Amino acid sequence: MDAKELFEKLAPLQAAKGFHFNPDTAMVLDLMAGLLTNKERYGYMACPCRLASGKFELDRDVVCPCEYRAPDVTEYGACFCGLYVSEAVRDGRQPLPVVPERRPVEKTLAALG
Repeated sequence: MDAKELFEKLAPLQAAKGFHFNPDTAMVLDLMAGLLTNKERYGYMACPCRLASGKFELDRDVVCPCEYRAPDVTEYGACFCGLYVSEAVRDGRQPLPVVPERRPVEKTLAALG
């Protein structure tokens, strides 16, 4: 599977759940490629914008869609990496925001080993 195939598979599934991909298709495909790389590297699709440890239990919170996606999209209009956006961002009524990291520092430090 390549990035475009992953996008085509996930887009309708996520839309049915009320989540939308960023309208910047090039950015989305780059992130999808990163997810696929992490799937090959770790065996699961860890967020390509965060440091993963390679240990599923430590990374569970950042397996895409991560546990921070819904609160980020609700509060800011996008998730941390910008893959998922609100309807307003998708439709151009709101600019893509900068989203602060919600993942606790301890989890990132644990990924460093």
